Amino acid sequence: MESNLSICSLFKGLNPQDLDNIFMDIPYNEKKYNKDEIVAHAETEVKNLQILIEGTVRGEMMDFSGKTVKIEDIESPNLLAPAFLFGKNNKFPVTIIANSKSKILNIQKHDFITMLQKSETVLNNFLDNISSRAQFLSNKLRFLAFQTIKGKIAHYILEISNKTGMNEIILPKSQNQLAEMFGVTRPSLGRAVRELDNDGFIKANGKNIVILDKVRLSKLLK
Repeated sequence: MESNLSICSLFKGLNPQDLDNIFMDIPYNEKKYNKDEIVAHAETEVKNLQILIEGTVRGEMMDFSGKTVKIEDIESPNLLAPAFLFGKNNKFPVTIIANSKSKILNIQKHDFITMLQKSETVLNNFLDNISSRAQFLSNKLRFLAFQTIKGKIAHYILEISNKTGMNEIILPKSQNQLAEMFGVTRPSLGRAVRELDNDGFIKANGKNIVILDKVRLSKLLK
């Protein structure tokens, strides 16, 4: 069994011997993908539990204007679309593309059900995982609903500020990465940041952001 599976959230609390015992009677297969190869198309049925065990992939979707928006990067080891394995509309919500050479472990749905019945720890971890994913997607969709670039920037900055409890933050992403995440051009993003700075909402110096007026910044979300 893959050694890095023990640090996957699905198997949290299990040691390598526990994993060997769980997979003893559970069939699975592995598939490799090259960089930029499509792992799964949006709207295709999720038939297997997919565990990214090597590499990194990204989820992309089209917005209403036809622009490709990157929803997130997923690093190994991690589950792919676990919340869509069950349910009536169990289809991939986004297109999944390999960022680098990647390897994915596949377990058929009925075999995964057997695994859940076999281990209460895996069952609890899976429920925690899909609940967290549902919360993430809800927040992401709410974020994408903001009509203006300034609204998206304000949401992103305030989200980091609320997590750290500080008004001075360091952006974890570059402007290129933010522009890709927001579905806008880099010049448009840079212009919006400068306008927020000039209008006294924030003080921006590269990745260093100081929130000058949190109340006014919050109003951009409405």
